[in-house]
Amino acid sequence: MSANGQDQCRQLVILVERYDNGTAKRFILDEDIQIQTFLEEQGSKTERVQGSSFPDMQLSWLPDIIKDFILPAGFPGSVSEDYLEYILLKAVGIGSFSATSAAASAAAIRWVSKDGIGAVPTFPGGRFGNLFDDDPKQWRMYADLIGSAGSIFDLSTQLYPAYFLALASLGNLAKAVARGLKDPSFRVIQNHFAISGNLGEVAAKEEVWEVAAQLLGLALGIEVLTSPTVAKSYPVLVFTWMSVRILHLWLRYESLSVLRFKSINLKRARVLVESHILHSVVPGYADCNRKERILSWQSFLKPRIIFGVSLEELISCEKSVSKVRTLLKFYSKEKYILVVKQKGRDIEVFVSFKVGATSISVLRSVWQSYWLQENWCGSDDILVQLEQSLSELEKSFGDFTQQIESAGWDLQKINLKVPKQHSIEEVNAV
Repeated sequence: MSANGQDQCRQLVILVERYDNGTAKRFILDEDIQIQTFLEEQGSKTERVQGSSFPDMQLSWLPDIIKDFILPAGFPGSVSEDYLEYILLKAVGIGSFSATSAAASAAAIRWVSKDGIGAVPTFPGGRFGNLFDDDPKQWRMYADLIGSAGSIFDLSTQLYPAYFLALASLGNLAKAVARGLKDPSFRVIQNHFAISGNLGEVAAKEEVWEVAAQLLGLALGIEVLTSPTVAKSYPVLVFTWMSVRILHLWLRYESLSVLRFKSINLKRARVLVESHILHSVVPGYADCNRKERILSWQSFLKPRIIFGVSLEELISCEKSVSKVRTLLKFYSKEKYILVVKQKGRDIEVFVSFKVGATSISVLRSVWQSYWLQENWCGSDDILVQLEQSLSELEKSFGDFTQQIESAGWDLQKINLKVPKQHSIEEVNAV
């Protein structure tokens, strides 16, 4: 190929989409969008954790999917240097203790099976650990709901004694899932309380409250269960249990509702952005936390925003070269690219992030999404509406962040994570 031909080919390269496994997809703009893929070697991961006798090199043989499961996101830079050494020694110690406990209980193998099945569901916390940092209120509430479901299986053993092992195992399974959700989310909440760095003391005092409440509840439970009315009537027992459990869930919800986080997660960001766009004001952290929908899933909130989509998905409806070039021009100053699809009467927003995107980039995309939701004029002239939304974003986002800071929010704690599965790198100007 001649030099001129090589220069022309290089000028056609618009974007490179890089994936977290080291591969990349190069997008070449032609009459149609033609895709050429190639692999890139991953960067050297031979850095050792200083001062530790368990360097990261010893885990280099593990597949990335296993590392993501057992280690915090961003390891080793996201944790202290002694984390790996501690966690390895702790795991070995727990494993040896469990083995001796199982051996001692070999005569009661049914109970060992029941408890072993109950331990399995704690593993999902390894895969989805970052969710607890994002929304501890939601997962703490879900923990109690799932734990309540586990208690229903325990109650059912009296009705179906022949299926005791299966029902008891299912009860333990549900309770273990609940425990796997409760513990990490509760630690996030405890860390929120410890504003003086006194996490240990806060946890210790919380333990005192919990044990005292459990003892009081146990005493009341024994008193109720030994009463002739409850002891001799299974329906009365179920009704009593259900009444107490509903009261417990209501109190749990109320206790989570009074929490006032100054950090901004996606749910609170939605409340802040919507208020700013509709009323030009931003609520304080106390009001915003009260308005937060603890039990709602993000996929059911409007507008529905899908973060971290691939570039190929993002431009799947924009097959013409001119529209793709226009999109790239619109978002040349942003660290993301956002497109909209009409879905019934609502819109669906797709966001792909560029290399170097931050939590502020995510917040800007949320602001633009809500502006489009409130000012949507139908699927005609989508590019015009995107351009107008970006213009409004440029004019109003500074006032938005200023109001956030004035309302008492901590701008250093914007907990809006950029998806790392793939990111876009601009190679050539359009």
